[in-house]
Amino acid sequence: MRRTMLFLPSNNPNMLINGGQLGADSLIFDLEDAVSPDEKDAARELLKNTLESLDFGKCERIVRINGLDTDYWMEDLRAILPLRPETIMPPKVSGAAYIHQLDEALTALEAELEIPSGSTKILALLETAAGIENAYEVACASPRMTGLFLGAEDLTADLHSRRTKEGSEILYARGRIVCAARAAGMRVYDTPFTDVQDLEGLEKDAAYARGLGFSGKACISPAHVGIVNRIFSPSEAEIAYAKDVFAAIAEAKRKGKGAIALRGKMIDAPIVQRARTTLEAASEIEGVDYLA
Repeated sequence: MRRTMLFLPSNNPNMLINGGQLGADSLIFDLEDAVSPDEKDAARELLKNTLESLDFGKCERIVRINGLDTDYWMEDLRAILPLRPETIMPPKVSGAAYIHQLDEALTALEAELEIPSGSTKILALLETAAGIENAYEVACASPRMTGLFLGAEDLTADLHSRRTKEGSEILYARGRIVCAARAAGMRVYDTPFTDVQDLEGLEKDAAYARGLGFSGKACISPAHVGIVNRIFSPSEAEIAYAKDVFAAIAEAKRKGKGAIALRGKMIDAPIVQRARTTLEAASEIEGVDYLA
């Protein structure tokens, strides 16, 4: 389960070495924005050596490659794919054709490297106006797709808007990407909160994103990981209520009742679905089957 995805610059050996100990569910090894053009080759080699020599445990390994409109992305894939990262993150995805091009390249490289076809997944980074408007077609573009990820910094530049902590300028994009991902049956991830020092602001922003329907949130600082993990994990009260919902359903079935009430409120299909989602998330996080 991805609650937190922590960005790690692929030209920073200290962060790469310690990545697995920072508490994030997923690590995004960044070969794009965090690396200047004259450091691309060195960063690629450093990341290759890191993935070869270090065990990141349960952390998902995501590699953000350079854009498909650059001269770097195929070299990124050729260097990194033999190390079998779970997921590739393409930046500035504008539409389905972008994903089709990446999918074809991955399929060819998997065959060349004798890697099972389709095993390398794609998490699309949407950070342009075109990408947001085409979010649903991006989500449906390939069986490799595992989610959509909102990138607000580049998006607001593309929109000619001012990026703020309050985030009113990205409200439409947040809603659009959540709807697109959920309609396609996949998870969706919120943009990082970029003020490293403002932990109160981070907590507010993460809670707001979870309320909109996001599955998790990216982080640019290890200091943000614990807060985001907590916000995107079911609370004890939420788990207890969800368990009570299923207990009430079981009791009603035992008594042959058609209508079910809990704490003075009728239990309808949306309440059951939310309870199931809560217990599925708790089971995935804690390794305990709450629905057994």
